[in-house]
Amino acid sequence: MDLNTITEIGRPRARGDLAPWRDGDAWLAGGTWLFSEPQPGLTRLIDLAGLGWPPLETGPAGLRIAATCTLSRLAAAEFPPEWRAGPLFGACCEALLGSFKIRNAATVGGNLCMALPAGPMAALCVALDGVGVAWTPDGGERRIPMREFIHGPQRNALAPGELLRAVALPAAALRRRTALRKMSLTPLGRSAALLAGTLAADGAFGLTVTAATRRPVRLDFPAIPGEAALRAALAAAIPAALWYDDLHGAPAWREHLTHRLALEIREELAA
Repeated sequence: MDLNTITEIGRPRARGDLAPWRDGDAWLAGGTWLFSEPQPGLTRLIDLAGLGWPPLETGPAGLRIAATCTLSRLAAAEFPPEWRAGPLFGACCEALLGSFKIRNAATVGGNLCMALPAGPMAALCVALDGVGVAWTPDGGERRIPMREFIHGPQRNALAPGELLRAVALPAAALRRRTALRKMSLTPLGRSAALLAGTLAADGAFGLTVTAATRRPVRLDFPAIPGEAALRAALAAAIPAALWYDDLHGAPAWREHLTHRLALEIREELAA
């Protein structure tokens, strides 16, 4: 879609080229949502492509994913065999409702910053203890745990003018076993519930609930919980007001799905 209110496009090549933030600005990465509907409040786009960030950087500390890394690039990545969480990357990328053209353009950072309940990068980054690196307008940066990054539908932790630069995933999280479950109202519909589970070598169990809730919910246990304990923990962590309600699923149905899928993840990782 043409954005007929845009009067200027910034094309920085380095951080020092970023113009001071002003009302009417928007960061442009993949643009898959930005160009999907009218944006009457925008007058300037700041194109991040020219910054040339490496999409993926691996090292002893873990994995650093650039905000401009596309979902198709992430899905195609090959990781060290000791990173047992590797299959979770492709599975989460496949959970995006969109064609191959969308996956070739949509970015990890864009999916996170849009903060839509069904955004699969939230499930990935919260499940693997991700930490967002945000550039601040004063030239500094701050770190934001990804479990605290999304506040609700289309609301995130970034202040005006802040830019999500990357997400860091620690090596310890990448060595965990993982399981993913997704359910939609229709066979090719938007996720109504998207859950990711992790199991560490010491037996610690983590469960991340997304899509069914207005923001991601992470539960942690020192060991795989029993069925009753898991159900009780979900009920305590997700009050009625937190279940998401839209045309892709009613809250009561999403709650039912979440409990069912959580038990399936528990059984898979306990095997």
